[in-house]
Amino acid sequence: MITIRKSNERGHADHGWLDTYYTFSFADYRDRNHMGFESLRVINEDRVAPDTGFGMHPHQNMEIVTVMLSGALRHEDSLGSASTIHAGEVQRMTAGRGVMHSEFNASDSEPAHLLQIWIRPRERDLEPSYEQKAFDASANGAPVAQLVASPDGRDGSLTIQQDVCLYRVRLNAGQDWTTDALPAGKAWLQVIDGGVQVNDASLNRGDGAQVEDESKLSLRADTASDVLLFVFER
Repeated sequence: MITIRKSNERGHADHGWLDTYYTFSFADYRDRNHMGFESLRVINEDRVAPDTGFGMHPHQNMEIVTVMLSGALRHEDSLGSASTIHAGEVQRMTAGRGVMHSEFNASDSEPAHLLQIWIRPRERDLEPSYEQKAFDASANGAPVAQLVASPDGRDGSLTIQQDVCLYRVRLNAGQDWTTDALPAGKAWLQVIDGGVQVNDASLNRGDGAQVEDESKLSLRADTASDVLLFVFER
């Protein structure tokens, strides 16, 4: 069963410096029917105005994944990490027993566009840690399905403290990609760009889809498409 969460049904807030869409309940946007799915708690699509950002603030007991779509974000945290996250890079921070961090647009002229994702960890009060990596999307025009985060850091992915794998799937118009690696029969898809057919469902930019009791997923791109796929292993 595939249940679609349409882009225009998401929560929205425009703070001037931050324009954001909420797939699940977050901050002042509360919807008891959309509190997350499995261990996935937050998918926020953020656009941060030039030379602005999130000041130093705390997190605990959450896996925080940032997928940079365009622009760049400056990151600093209480672990001593200081870096700039560029488009094509993914950051993973285990907040564990507590961490402070800030994120600012690194440009004084261009907006930063990103997805911020929160996943509940399998254990509480873990040792906080930070990881960042660039993922090369080139594949000579062939479909690309990159594993960007996993429980064991396999295939060069970031290590996340939960039984979920995060793939970034890029397809050109007319291309297909299929996976039968759904051990729990559950997944979440989030369309970053383009439009895809997922089994019998049609999804477009900004749409999400809750997948339950499916043995496999088949994607076919209507246009050049970029999709995040969360596969829950338990």
